[in-house]
Amino acid sequence: MSQLPKQPAEGPVPTSADVARLAGVSRATVSYVLNNNAAVRISDPTRRRVREAATELGYVPHAAARSLRAGHSRMVLLPTAGFPSGPLHHRFLHELESGLRRLDYTVVQYGSIGLDPDDAARAWAELRPVAVIAPGSVPLTQQGIAVLRRSGAKAVITLGPQPLAGAHALIMDQREVGGSAVRHLLARGRRRIGVVIPGEPGLALFAEPRLAGARRAAATGGVRIETLPLRYAEDSAADLAARWRTLGLDGVFAYDDSYAMLLMRALQDTGVDVPAETAVVGADDSMQARLLRPRLSSVRMELATAQPLADLVDRLVQNPGTEFERHDLLRARTVHRESS
Repeated sequence: MSQLPKQPAEGPVPTSADVARLAGVSRATVSYVLNNNAAVRISDPTRRRVREAATELGYVPHAAARSLRAGHSRMVLLPTAGFPSGPLHHRFLHELESGLRRLDYTVVQYGSIGLDPDDAARAWAELRPVAVIAPGSVPLTQQGIAVLRRSGAKAVITLGPQPLAGAHALIMDQREVGGSAVRHLLARGRRRIGVVIPGEPGLALFAEPRLAGARRAAATGGVRIETLPLRYAEDSAADLAARWRTLGLDGVFAYDDSYAMLLMRALQDTGVDVPAETAVVGADDSMQARLLRPRLSSVRMELATAQPLADLVDRLVQNPGTEFERHDLLRARTVHRESS
């Protein structure tokens, strides 16, 4: 019977005391340097010596032990279940994560698929984050917020179209996306406008407020919106395009660029001229929108905050208080191209 080869014995785990001996400094100095503590003045040569010793020994600080000493962690938790995609949210995550690392926070993305809201909150609380930024696709309850606060979370922040009582709110009001697209179509002389509603249920959090914004803009212009259910599949787009002329629409806002491109190709395949017969507008202002022919008009979404997102989170952590802040992040404008 064959046997697995013996693995080499692991050496002892290096400690801060080992780093201190090698660098010729105290353990306190090691802690100050490796935890980026700016409150104590330490010369640059000493800092370099400590870091070189830590690298040579393969030592890294123990985050859990540091949290126990401090009474709280430096972890900011970003639950990722159903986190929206697209250029805007990629920019949001990149700006937030890089800024929080600059402020010496540890950013952890946590999958929550299959957990109900209260179970998700308990799972997050087990990690003892100092802050949680929860997307609207992972709904929080009052009980969940209380669990997080009792576990030591200084700031519970929601990211989505609506605020939640008991939490700070970063609002991305999707109504402005649909409103901007329809106002653009009205300005181009379109009066019979459709709005694509994705058949995929996970997108309802964004699709419904975009439809509401489109309806509000259409009502101001004295026109009516036709809702157009569409699955993200070629056969679904072909079915919609086949009956397009019976709908009598001269403009359509297609939820985002992906659905707009899918629908526009199906319309062209059935002989519907874009934009002569029907103007098409997407959202996200993706690179694909600019590469398509005709080039796709699209709603560009931008983040607008009075201070960097990471600085905002840090301030809420440092000053928890009982007043819950609301910050409207989303600015939307339609970029006009050939498709409209």
